[in-house]
Amino acid sequence: MPQPRVGRRRSTTPHHITDVAIDMFSARGFADVSVDDVAQAAGISRRTLFRYYASKNAIPWGDFDNHLAHLRDLLDNVDSDVRLGDALRAALLAFNTFDESETARHRQRMRVILQTAELQAYSMTMYAGWREVIAGFVARRLDCKTTDLLPQTVAWTMLGVALSAYEHWLSDESVPLPVALGNAFDAVGAGLDGLDR
Repeated sequence: MPQPRVGRRRSTTPHHITDVAIDMFSARGFADVSVDDVAQAAGISRRTLFRYYASKNAIPWGDFDNHLAHLRDLLDNVDSDVRLGDALRAALLAFNTFDESETARHRQRMRVILQTAELQAYSMTMYAGWREVIAGFVARRLDCKTTDLLPQTVAWTMLGVALSAYEHWLSDESVPLPVALGNAFDAVGAGLDGLDR
């Protein structure tokens, strides 16, 4: 007869926890799923869950800080001769590119994030990090401060572009996300062309 396994359970990952939680949030509703429910379904303790995520609200966002670092790298590696609007459009599309096999999961995640009333205040804090990356890039390009009006306006505009594209993508599943993002960007892109110095 095989001996029961002794010691710690195989380690989990933030990705696994997020996947389990998103399935639960989608099926039962965000408000009706507790941290304990997620921990139990993920096969971990509540304490372990909090090692990965500071709150229940953070779980649907996954490893967003790592994604922001990727966005920052994308923008840091743009040649200075690339127009500001072209750089932002390319970064927006690259940042939101994922493997085709992840489309259904990404759509599910974004539905939870964008359509859960309880997450909207927390989401604003996450968007602030995203806007900071965009504003930092624009400020460096225009030789001004990140907190100046122009970089902040562009950052808020880019957030609006991304959110409107995601809302459209969620409401019309026949539209590929890159098309929605590109079309949304193009609606405001001409205004960015005038910012190049």
